[in-house]
Amino acid sequence: MPANDPLPDHPAPDNPSGKLILLRHGETAWSKEGKHTGLTDIPLTARGEELARGAGRLVADYDFSLVLTSPLQRAQQTAELAGLHAEVDPFLVEWDYGGYEGRTTREIRRELGYNWSAFTHGVIRGETPGETVEEVAARASRVLTRVLPAMEHGDVALIAHGHFLRILTAVYLRLAPRFGAQITLDAGSVSVLSYYREQPAILSWNYGAELPMEPSES
Repeated sequence: MPANDPLPDHPAPDNPSGKLILLRHGETAWSKEGKHTGLTDIPLTARGEELARGAGRLVADYDFSLVLTSPLQRAQQTAELAGLHAEVDPFLVEWDYGGYEGRTTREIRRELGYNWSAFTHGVIRGETPGETVEEVAARASRVLTRVLPAMEHGDVALIAHGHFLRILTAVYLRLAPRFGAQITLDAGSVSVLSYYREQPAILSWNYGAELPMEPSES
């Protein structure tokens, strides 16, 4: 199954009634510093908690038939502070950055001597490989296989991580996973996916942070 085709055997309904709401978790100490934060389980900062509450206000009027969260505490805290009763889905964890965990893009580029990015060059460092883009996309496809049918009954929310949600969006749009490199998500942001004339579409993107955003990796 191609990584950018989430439902080859189960086409999406022509006129789904619901929307897919993406919440990126609030700020953490590492995201504030621009560090790649994959599976390291760290909490929100005070500002991150405020952003999570703000995200909750933005989604308060949606009628959710399903709410899923990454098992990592920064996502679960965001769901709770946003007022969402979420079920944990292990496939929503962030990209495993392997040996690049906890390092900034600037540090990695200085070490390698070229214009590195996780999407283009991968995250293999020495004997500590992380996931490939395609492996992350495969997880995203499994999430979409579950949530798209639920959109027939209402809105669905996913509370997860920057890189993962960007790749999931590429898969949803039936584009190559590396398209995710061309879109960004700020901490605490809310985005909305749905359909336009029976085609998957972005309705709203990276919306609603009430405070100035810091550049961050996940």
